[in-house]
Amino acid sequence: MSKPSGDDWQVEVFFDGECPLCLREIRMLRRMDRQKNIRFTDIADPTFHPADYGKSMQEFMAEIQGRLPDGSWIRGVEVFRRMYAAVGFGPLVALTRLPGVSCMLDLGYRIFAKNRLRLTGRCSEGACDVN
Repeated sequence: MSKPSGDDWQVEVFFDGECPLCLREIRMLRRMDRQKNIRFTDIADPTFHPADYGKSMQEFMAEIQGRLPDGSWIRGVEVFRRMYAAVGFGPLVALTRLPGVSCMLDLGYRIFAKNRLRLTGRCSEGACDVN
């Protein structure tokens, strides 16, 4: 039995729809999300307004952001954990919480997030400065 679409979701992800690598993963997750457990929000959409969420565009661009149904915010690797758990990869996600694995994933993601515009060829004058 499938859930109705709408407000019955486990995690909302705020993704950069202009990031080719990010978009590839989001497309894959959308295909896998048959139960509609993930709410996808594209921060590159012209109708997206970060102030509506109490955040700046700089915060959304600095690292992936997520929101849980209770309104609490998550970011970084935890967003990916929640998305992959939502599509049925809970046992694999549990492995990513092991102390050594978790530390390595957090470090790897921080490096990627800091350099993602450069890595995806989207640097322009000053555009890579997301600090």
